[in-house]
Amino acid sequence: MAEYTFKDFKSDQEIRWCPGCGDFSILAALQRTLPQVCKEKGIEKDKIVVVSGIGCSSRLPYYMDTYGFHSIHGRATAIATGMKVANPELCVWQVSGDGDALAIGGNHFIHAIRRNIDINLMLFNNRIYGMTKGQYSPTSRLGTVTKTSPYGTVEAPFNPGSLVLGAKGTFFARSMDTELALNQEVMLAASRHNGTSVMEFLTNCMIFNNGTHADISDKEFKADRTIVLRDGEKMIFGRNRDKGIMLDGWKLKVVTIGEDGVTEDDILTHDSHSDNLGLQTMLAEMSWPEFPVALGVIRDVTANTYEEEVARQLEEVKSRAKVRDMEGLLHSGSTWEL
Repeated sequence: MAEYTFKDFKSDQEIRWCPGCGDFSILAALQRTLPQVCKEKGIEKDKIVVVSGIGCSSRLPYYMDTYGFHSIHGRATAIATGMKVANPELCVWQVSGDGDALAIGGNHFIHAIRRNIDINLMLFNNRIYGMTKGQYSPTSRLGTVTKTSPYGTVEAPFNPGSLVLGAKGTFFARSMDTELALNQEVMLAASRHNGTSVMEFLTNCMIFNNGTHADISDKEFKADRTIVLRDGEKMIFGRNRDKGIMLDGWKLKVVTIGEDGVTEDDILTHDSHSDNLGLQTMLAEMSWPEFPVALGVIRDVTANTYEEEVARQLEEVKSRAKVRDMEGLLHSGSTWEL
């Protein structure tokens, strides 16, 4: 098997994103992650396929030296599903924006999660339609002024994490375009997961929604306004590592270690593999200013995948079938000799 580097996954195509676009760093992270994915899975890179819909992020397959499919608006999940079920040996990566995945593609999105198809779904969330020049999307903040909401949106936005976990998703992680190392960590965890792996990447659109995540991504605030969750580690955050998350009855609570008798032992320990959907949903829904925004792998649990169940069912049906080949089919009914 070949030993790959990130250069092996770079195509010769000119990257046509605006300077400063958050998509650049997600692309770089994927190119750096795939050599390790191939090594761990024992596959050549011709087993990697990148599928996209329509939007700025959906240009990504052109910039990858892998097989790719640039599909139609909202249908990337349907294409990725068909690929994986028809050829389970493929390692399928889907790229969609918040509009492509959650608006026109919303139905495909939730049903892929419900079915638990073994695809790696990368959701680029910049809270705007960038390619079509600045219309509000399903994740745009309430009151956002855009070309299609000149007086501010009156719609409450989706929280992608809530949507995934509401559909009983088996894997959900979140990261930011500025977190190259964490992005690779999340992608590698997704590739190891057997089932639908949804990764939300909070990205910036310099032109039509600049600074949409700045309140948590700027270096000045990031340590106090985000928390990176890792299995087996206490949910501690803050510039001085003195803040933590604990349960107060049935609700989460931010506390300061050393105040009011709070010690590290009182802080929750993260376990993405626990099937505690309620706690994981609360973590996915944390938002600033009441809570830090949760980054890292929030949920990673085991369940049967759709393509495995389809294959099992086919083998079961074939084992009971009287007709085993074309000749058997042709002679299975009434026949006449002329």
